[in-house]
Amino acid sequence: MKKILVANRGEIAIRVMKTAQKMGIKTVAVYSTADRNAPHVKFADEAVWIGEAPSNQSYLNGSKIIEEAKRLNADAIHPGYGFLSENAAFAEAVTESGIIFIGPKPKAIRMMGSKLAAKEAVKHYDIPMVPGIDEAISDIEKAKAIAKEIGFPILIKASAGGGGKGMRIVEKEKDLASQMERAISEATSAFGDGSVFIEKYVSSPRHIEIQIMADSHGNILHFFERECSIQRRHQKVVEEAPSAILSKSQRQEMGIAATKVARSCDYLGAGTVEFLMDADHKFYFLEMNTRLQVEHPVTELISGVDLVELQIRVARGEALPMKQEDLKINGHALELRVYAEDPLSNFLPSVGTLNTYRLPEGEGVRVDNGFEEGMEIPIYYDPMLSKLITYGKSREEALQLMIKAIDDYIVEGVQTTLPFGRFVFEHEAFRSGNFDTHFVKNHYSPEILQQKAEEEAEVAALIALKQYLADQKILRIPTS
Repeated sequence: MKKILVANRGEIAIRVMKTAQKMGIKTVAVYSTADRNAPHVKFADEAVWIGEAPSNQSYLNGSKIIEEAKRLNADAIHPGYGFLSENAAFAEAVTESGIIFIGPKPKAIRMMGSKLAAKEAVKHYDIPMVPGIDEAISDIEKAKAIAKEIGFPILIKASAGGGGKGMRIVEKEKDLASQMERAISEATSAFGDGSVFIEKYVSSPRHIEIQIMADSHGNILHFFERECSIQRRHQKVVEEAPSAILSKSQRQEMGIAATKVARSCDYLGAGTVEFLMDADHKFYFLEMNTRLQVEHPVTELISGVDLVELQIRVARGEALPMKQEDLKINGHALELRVYAEDPLSNFLPSVGTLNTYRLPEGEGVRVDNGFEEGMEIPIYYDPMLSKLITYGKSREEALQLMIKAIDDYIVEGVQTTLPFGRFVFEHEAFRSGNFDTHFVKNHYSPEILQQKAEEEAEVAALIALKQYLADQKILRIPTS
């Protein structure tokens, strides 16, 4: 493998290219008109324009990407995450064109891309599942009967997607019909597939996922867990590894369950098996993401592996170079997704120009970044600027490093999730480990953040005034 085309943009494109270059592999960047001056374009050995700004004319244009990969003699395509990374048809087309797809086989992507198909695949492997029905349903009366059997509250979920779309919590029977219609409509609109199913709603859930890697020689390893319970709109904002609540035996049990899920679909490459954990610390299979995750850096830091390098080695047909017993957890890592969003306005995207953009540095601080000062934030794509990651020997050390790194991260021109991150990392619920996926609903409000900002500004003003008055008292002796 001498040349890899990275079919993505921003920080993940640069992240993949860094490892490829370290391995002596040349890289090709793809870019849309909006990204022609983006850092990932400059970082690559070669770069090729693939279309106009809207993603359906560029980063989602699989045939154009394959065409350019062939023209430039790329041996492999790495899809990153998002865009085409979980598109089975794209993976198939890449392989059929004679290029290596750095990811799972199309069959596994299809199977795990449907929550219903995934449930069907793993149910033979004795993996705990949330009580519910594992088939698509549209009949209201049948839905009522199932809901009564498993007990309210229930969760209606779209089979074909995630990100909170097509998902409805139903507390009472009288709301079931209207919420089901909404879920079906939303799922049809978002995914072109209105299939929904019903399962018991797990109250106070923790979202814990296991990183796995599988090679073509029958080896499947897990690289421990990540805690991803701090979310807004059902999407993660803060992640950490390891979880503050798992015991050694639970970690082992969940790791084994995750490798069984991978085996159930003949998995290849990097993947993440997601679990819900209830208030009694019982865990249930949720879904599998058939790609590298946004939050993979926290796993890399605690396990000492380069997951992208392993992806590339596995795609080349190599066996994994380590065994499960070789893997150990060292230290603690935290990650904050730095979005161009306004936490004071319900996390709405914040568009504008990065007038000032300075990244924190120092031991134990890692920033996977895709932007630079002076750039405009494109309105066409996900508004994530970077990922801020800190690593320490203990959770407390990683926390202290994170708070300092947030303070050292200077962004002017757009609003970001940095102040929200600071709020989370300083909050007693997070520091104690006593939190769940309802953290934002239970603890956060824009008013609290606003008040905190005003108090900090007042303190800063008082310090400045005190310094000014002190300076006025200094006797200035004329020099001539």
